[in-house]
Amino acid sequence: MIKRNQKLPLTAFLLFFLLLIGGLTGCGCLFGEKETDTAEELAEKGMEYFEEEDYYDALKVFTTLKERYPYSRYAILAELKVADAHFHRKEYAEAIAAYADFLQLHPKNDAIPYVLYQIGACYYEQLLSEDRDQMPTRRAISAFQRLLKEHPFSTYAKTAKERIQDCRRLLAQHELYVANFYFKSKHYEAALSRFEGVLADYRDVLPLDKRKEVENLALVCKGKLSEQIGEGVNGN
Repeated sequence: MIKRNQKLPLTAFLLFFLLLIGGLTGCGCLFGEKETDTAEELAEKGMEYFEEEDYYDALKVFTTLKERYPYSRYAILAELKVADAHFHRKEYAEAIAAYADFLQLHPKNDAIPYVLYQIGACYYEQLLSEDRDQMPTRRAISAFQRLLKEHPFSTYAKTAKERIQDCRRLLAQHELYVANFYFKSKHYEAALSRFEGVLADYRDVLPLDKRKEVENLALVCKGKLSEQIGEGVNGN
């Protein structure tokens, strides 16, 4: 396929020539998709933009294809590439919505494992540091787990499992961040609950030295709580 940048000199000449003879009279624009473009031509143009990583123009072309030829055999491709274009443009909310629409409209399509993986990837790309809200982390885990449940042998399963573990490590770090805050604030009961939760839910993703550290901090919390109880008894 000839690249667009190789066509520019000829295209520029033709546009100039048509402008001289008035051939563009009544046209709404000099550039973009022609009303006469077929579904196949739009699909080829959109894929060409995609291959050049021009996701803005790819999005425009595939949106046009989807709206102009909704019953074309290229419409499903357009729906998927609209979602992909949003993903590459880091427009994750729009990408998730587009992938979700694809799931609803084409539940038996061969691309479903990919779509499920991409929904997880949208959330994964939005992961925040351990001191921030972890809702994207939990949603990424949920999306990847759905992929593994429904398509356990897909080509995306291995990466999904690895990313789930990444997310669980981040959740463990978040829980320890909160637990340490409570510990330093001498809220030992709340700290103990968090430390024990980490040991129960994320033991497998903790390095051995970190696990021992958490176990020791949990013991310290229990000791402090015993002291407080003793002081309360003696005070009475």
